[in-house]
Amino acid sequence: MHEILDSLPAGSFVLDLGCADGSFAESATRANVVRVDRNRLQNKGGRFVQADAAMLPFPDGAFMAIISNHSLEHICDIHGSLREIRRVLRSEGALYIAVPDASTLTDRIYRWLSRGGGHVNAFISPAELAAGVEAATGFRHVTTRTLCSSLSFLNRRIAPRPLPRRLLLLGGGYEWSLFTYAWFSRRLDHWLGTRMSVYGWALYFGTIEPPDTTIDTKIRRNVCIRCGAGHAASFLEACSLVRSRLGIRVYRCPGCGATNPFSPD
Repeated sequence: MHEILDSLPAGSFVLDLGCADGSFAESATRANVVRVDRNRLQNKGGRFVQADAAMLPFPDGAFMAIISNHSLEHICDIHGSLREIRRVLRSEGALYIAVPDASTLTDRIYRWLSRGGGHVNAFISPAELAAGVEAATGFRHVTTRTLCSSLSFLNRRIAPRPLPRRLLLLGGGYEWSLFTYAWFSRRLDHWLGTRMSVYGWALYFGTIEPPDTTIDTKIRRNVCIRCGAGHAASFLEACSLVRSRLGIRVYRCPGCGATNPFSPD
């Protein structure tokens, strides 16, 4: 996402589609940020428009980039939304789409805990999704990146109140239980080739400017159990945030300060 946001020139416009409380901070880009959601919610700055993703109230070619961060799984008229993306995105623009993999344990836990969680579209193949988006929008698929999870949506510090009773069956949302899961799932993935820590994918389409911009496709396994932010292992080590406690390597999240198990990328 940030490769696109960093490349946008000042004065251009970027659409945060299905933004909820904001997919990124307004300070992450020099472009003008416009956020759209069906519900009126708190957002991280920028202009907010309450609208349906399948009926966007913007002129043709209004945006240099569109960010759809974990929103397509919630949109009923996905085909109409993709047609609108094609209409309002400039031909030389860039599109970022992130969605959960419905076949993963993480997404199944999310849907079970929240009785569906509002997910109306189930994606199980990044290749099929990329082909569908290309066909509907006309924008070329550039690359795909695998996303990992720490089950931070279970964290009782940030979970909506009242806490669901089902949470008690998943460790109660305490950080020690999320820490244990993150540590265990990363090691199972490494030793047995499982996908316990995988959550979904990020897909890039269109034009990423400047032309020499490199998209980081390396899997970031260090995802915070509290705020959900992902960090490269090399960044955490360079910032001296990695320590050893009782024989386990841990890091302190630079964003929220939570203690997490450390895993090499």
